[in-house]
Amino acid sequence: MAEMNITFRQIRYFIAVAEARSVSGGSSSVGISQSAVTDAIRTLEAETGVMLFHRHAKGVTLTREGHQFLRHARSIIDAIADMQGGVGREQDLTAGSVRVGVTPVVTGYFLSDLLSRFRRMFPRIEVQLVEERRDYIEHLLINGELDLAVLMVSNLEERSAIDHEVLLRSECRAWVAPSHPLSDVDGLSLADLENEPVIALTLDELEGLIDGIWSKFDHPPRVAYRTSSMEGVRSLVGTGAGITLLPDLVYRPWSLEGDRIIAKRTRESLPTVDIGIAWRRLTRHSEAATLFMETVHEHRR
Repeated sequence: MAEMNITFRQIRYFIAVAEARSVSGGSSSVGISQSAVTDAIRTLEAETGVMLFHRHAKGVTLTREGHQFLRHARSIIDAIADMQGGVGREQDLTAGSVRVGVTPVVTGYFLSDLLSRFRRMFPRIEVQLVEERRDYIEHLLINGELDLAVLMVSNLEERSAIDHEVLLRSECRAWVAPSHPLSDVDGLSLADLENEPVIALTLDELEGLIDGIWSKFDHPPRVAYRTSSMEGVRSLVGTGAGITLLPDLVYRPWSLEGDRIIAKRTRESLPTVDIGIAWRRLTRHSEAATLFMETVHEHRR
């Protein structure tokens, strides 16, 4: 196998373009000319032998291989940051444990890179994970059975007893198949979706999101299917069975069967899905819990 010659600079430019969904936005975020960023992306694609982005008039979207490369690229950036922070230091020997509550969406789409980084930095601290529904995690926090929780904080119920900090705000967009008549519509409005068959996700704290968005209409959404399977939603949307409204946090441009999915912004401002870290108010944190919180803040995207 030929040796690849990939630079840190190219990886940084690639991440910027992926997050901005456009070459111009990526170049602005890193303060480099568009031509230099374009050259870096082309070189990456030549070195890896795969296409990382789909190019279109409104910007770029990641290919399946691009999503895989993005995950590895972020791991490389995190590893280099850890190495830089650790130069001249002895390995951290802090020992202890921290009990962290999480919800299924957080486990699947936010947690793995964070845990990997924390374990590299503090190998002697045990992270005890408890995956439950959001309402039960709030109960465990208030009772002192958990030190911290990473969950969707935009719909916390026990706000008088729980403090939180937002780590990620994820924009909601409409998902449609490329063959859908609305896939080429500029300035898509919720009114355009009013009578479309809807695929409703009933997983975790995302259940009820569509009903909340549809509350501005005088009738409920026309729900064609309800499913707790994220892959089920992608498969149904990808084959044209309906549309859905979900946050970018869980967006992937392909179903498992290889059907493409397009995510489109609406003219109306949709609610964001906010992922955050939460703890019981007035809690005095252990050293292990404090270090976990600090790592979460550094991991913030």
